[in-house]
Amino acid sequence: MVSSFCLNQLSLLSTDDYFRVMNRRIPRVRKVPGVISEFEEWPRKRVIIVSNQLPLRAFRDSVSDEWRFEFDENNILAQLKDAFPSDTEVSYVGTLKADVDVADQDEVAIVLREKFSCETIFLPEDIQNKFYHGFCKHYLWPLFHYKMSMTGSDGVRFDRSQWHAYMTVNKEFAEKVLEVMASRDDEGEYRVWVHDYHLMVLPTFLRRRSSRVELGFFLHSPFPSSDVYKILPVREDILRALLNCDLIGFHTFDYARHFLSSCRRILGLHSESNRGHIALEYDGRAVTIKILPAGIHMEQLQYVMSEESTVRKAKELKEKYEGKIVMVGVDDLDLFKGITQKFSAMGELLESNRGLRTKVVLVQITNPARSLGRDVQQVLDEANSIAMEVNQKYGEPGYEPIVFIKGPVTTQEKLAYYAIADYCVVTPVRDGMNLVPYKYTVCRQGCPLLDEALGVDEKSPSKNSVIIVSEFIGCSPSLSGAIRVNPWDISQMANAMHAAILMPETEKHLRHEKHYKYISSHDVAYWARSFDQSLERACLDHYHKRYWRVGFGITFRLVALEPNFRKLSGDTLNSAYKKTNCRLILLDYDGTMMPTTSVNMGPSHQVISVLNQLCDDPKNIVFIVSGRDRDSLTKWFSSCEKLGIAAEHGCFTRWTRDSPWETHLIVDLSWKEVVEPIMQLYMEATDGSYIENKETAIVWHHQDADTDFGLCQSTELHDHLENVLANEPVVVKRGQEIVEVKPQGVSKGIVVENLISTMRSRSKSPDFLLCIGDDRSDEDMFESIVRSSADLTLPVIAETFPCTVGQKPSKAKYYVDDTVQVIGLLEGIAKVSVQPI
Repeated sequence: MVSSFCLNQLSLLSTDDYFRVMNRRIPRVRKVPGVISEFEEWPRKRVIIVSNQLPLRAFRDSVSDEWRFEFDENNILAQLKDAFPSDTEVSYVGTLKADVDVADQDEVAIVLREKFSCETIFLPEDIQNKFYHGFCKHYLWPLFHYKMSMTGSDGVRFDRSQWHAYMTVNKEFAEKVLEVMASRDDEGEYRVWVHDYHLMVLPTFLRRRSSRVELGFFLHSPFPSSDVYKILPVREDILRALLNCDLIGFHTFDYARHFLSSCRRILGLHSESNRGHIALEYDGRAVTIKILPAGIHMEQLQYVMSEESTVRKAKELKEKYEGKIVMVGVDDLDLFKGITQKFSAMGELLESNRGLRTKVVLVQITNPARSLGRDVQQVLDEANSIAMEVNQKYGEPGYEPIVFIKGPVTTQEKLAYYAIADYCVVTPVRDGMNLVPYKYTVCRQGCPLLDEALGVDEKSPSKNSVIIVSEFIGCSPSLSGAIRVNPWDISQMANAMHAAILMPETEKHLRHEKHYKYISSHDVAYWARSFDQSLERACLDHYHKRYWRVGFGITFRLVALEPNFRKLSGDTLNSAYKKTNCRLILLDYDGTMMPTTSVNMGPSHQVISVLNQLCDDPKNIVFIVSGRDRDSLTKWFSSCEKLGIAAEHGCFTRWTRDSPWETHLIVDLSWKEVVEPIMQLYMEATDGSYIENKETAIVWHHQDADTDFGLCQSTELHDHLENVLANEPVVVKRGQEIVEVKPQGVSKGIVVENLISTMRSRSKSPDFLLCIGDDRSDEDMFESIVRSSADLTLPVIAETFPCTVGQKPSKAKYYVDDTVQVIGLLEGIAKVSVQPI
């Protein structure tokens, strides 16, 4: 049977892989003696855009009955091919929005690959239904938009078979991406950009096969608050899958904040901001979080605005609505777009303002629903009912207050409506980015042909536009000049419509100018370049670390470690142990000798036994180095006669059970009288927290408190204590869910230095040093060992083994997996001690 150690070794990326990739960056030379080439061109950069559906239109030719394809230029992913620099090769991976017969699939796939650089995935119908119509549209999508099922009748309960279909499809997408990456014989850099909630676990399957792929993910929908997200039975799997990316993008800070909160509350991960970049430290990898609103394709939009059909339609609409105040809304037909609320607000506007009747028209265009269901029909029925009621009550011959246009409507027609509309009303109750206000603003800015058709010339008033936008959509933070509304407050929406109508022309112009300046500078090219640059920055460390593959299937993750960080094997340790004569063994207690999850924190019989065996060897000096108080440690290790103990991070030390305690710091502890009442206040205000009062230190623990509140309170307490104790000889430290106040000059690192110094003064200079610990305080020991090893003025310790518990970033040179392996290693060297030489 292959050991776990061997499996981990096999999981390591080989040095051949490293140099093969690094050699791309070294200019090649001709293999002709004496002739050296000029620098060759750098490998071409390639971007693979992965989405559930390819940004293509597919249809059959009415004459030949053959398949015809074209890019959907309204799709933001199709626009990305124009957004990247010209030397970037862009390819796509996804499914096709058409039912292609199995017999035709191979031929279609070849056509799309050769003519459109699209790799097509064809899914079986049952898998497609469970994946897309099941898990994606009827479970994830509603949940991400804050719709939760209270009964099973609405069909949005979690279904394990749909989740399995979701994973199956994501894995198939990953395989297709790998095929694309492997299909090129020439060298080049690949970046993979995965889009939206349909493919959130794809990063796990792709990372497992390609450790150093440059991988980014962008979520186009909202990310819900952690309280809503926690409802997901597979919440950890999805979060950990996303964290296998190098970069994760969101439209707004709110969405990113909810994601970070979920990572903190569910996985215990904390984010840090460094020079404007937010990152999560995850298994030694820095996962960058990017907040980047999407933009529109300015050139393409202006081109379509100038088309004859757009100009003709705009002129026709201007004549049709001459003398009217036109409001326009364009939304998908679904329950989150707030169409019924918008219609109700229009009714209230006309009810409260009789003078606006016969003057104001709301044109509502709805795009076809993306997924069929009972909820879509209910929204349509209710919207029809409200529109009919408002039109019957306030309409007159030749005047219809609400013009309800049910799609499909061509892009040219939509742009024409934008161009003649005085106001744009976009009020979803929850939505992703929503670029309708952007397109409206650009259309109101116009173009020469459109201006001519609408009678706009130099003498005309300045261009203007007014946007009424929901505060719950992604574009809202970017539109600082818009009138923001709560779509659930019908009266507020009606008042906003009225305020927009009464707004002075100069203010309309200023708002329009502000929006247009932002939209024109933050277009789709800006969005793509910014994301690409951030992905490049996020991947700079790829070739500076070694990677270990941990876990299988959906639980897979990649652990990044320093190049010289490796697992401590029993053979290596035993070999060094045998050939040395003066050994120092330093062991942390909690999390090292005993699991932190243990209810009884006292040492087991096995721990006592192995410590006594090690202490019985006259060549060994063994110490427990702990942050715990000396009374507890004295009681627990009373049966270990020759064991040394350093308590409270080294404030108190004794070399054997019967030797006196040495106090390394003579300090005034009067500061505790100040600290304790302050901590008491925070303990009373923070449910689940408690105080640990040691002889020389006080610790406030909040691991059992609410995650966010505990973190907030610990920050406040830390700052509070630092201000109060500014002139006291103490240190205020924040650790893993603790705030500790202790005397200055106390640390486990100083313990190591003092013990080694004392041994040398007794003519027992150590030639073997084993130091094992698991948490942040133990890093002080490892750092001290590394520092002393580099100091040429100090005697060299021949064999040093600083070792942390768990595969994680550390100053230690070695690691073991858990406390079981710690005890196993100690038992191994203990047996060496009793063997005859």
